[in-house]
Amino acid sequence: MSDERTDEQRPPEYPTGIGLSEGERIQLLGHDLASDLLGKVGFGELALWLATQRRPTPQQTRVFEAVLVALADHGFTPTAIAARLTFYSAPDALQGAIAAGLLGGGSRYLGVTEDTGRFLAAALASVEGDLPQTDDEWDALARRAIVAERATGRLIPGLGHPVHKSGDPRTPVIIAIAEQEGLRGPHLRLFEAIGRVHADVLGQRLPLNGAGVCGAALADLGLPPELLRGVALLARTAGLLGHIAEEMRTPVAPAIYYAVDRNAVYRPATQTTDQTDADEE
Repeated sequence: MSDERTDEQRPPEYPTGIGLSEGERIQLLGHDLASDLLGKVGFGELALWLATQRRPTPQQTRVFEAVLVALADHGFTPTAIAARLTFYSAPDALQGAIAAGLLGGGSRYLGVTEDTGRFLAAALASVEGDLPQTDDEWDALARRAIVAERATGRLIPGLGHPVHKSGDPRTPVIIAIAEQEGLRGPHLRLFEAIGRVHADVLGQRLPLNGAGVCGAALADLGLPPELLRGVALLARTAGLLGHIAEEMRTPVAPAIYYAVDRNAVYRPATQTTDQTDADEE
């Protein structure tokens, strides 16, 4: 019997290329989850596959997973402290503690990955004709990009670090891995050029930070800039879980809370000072 329902009578369709669950089968990315993926696909590979809708090569997976490891944790950052304090306040809501840490991913912490990718992508899009081929040509493009960005009053994303003043140890390793895998593309090359020439424009030398190099590497994998912060948050979720697990074993959140609470000093609002910009993670 034919379906004689009109378009108005047919139930709406919600298309997805991610996956579907049926009675005895789970489909993910066009594959049977149980028989095709479990035990055969690593989490990093799957995450990149989900984000791009293309199965990554082993080379792409290696770079992607290196980025995840690089961004998983950076010590007692505000995001980690927020997660620990939230867990101390609400130990019955683990998800709340992780969410608190993730919500702190912004322009100073974790968001630098996205900001750098956007900055590099915009600079590359401004090139008319072929992209640079030599270091001198990349340096010239980097200078133009820095001058244009500073003319707007904005900082150059990916430069500077509050701890690694003389060089972020993650940066050369990510670049080396991308080179080994044949994935040192235009975003990384431009980022390296920025590292070479920025002091000439800015009058000070700053390190290329790990969050920035990760943004460049992810952009060279073909991820759009608007997804890059999501990758940083994915990586940091693992780090926050580690912090919370440690908080369960050896808590420090009570000491942090007491230190602030017992040393709080009242001052009228008119006497407070302006907050200064901090270096990026």
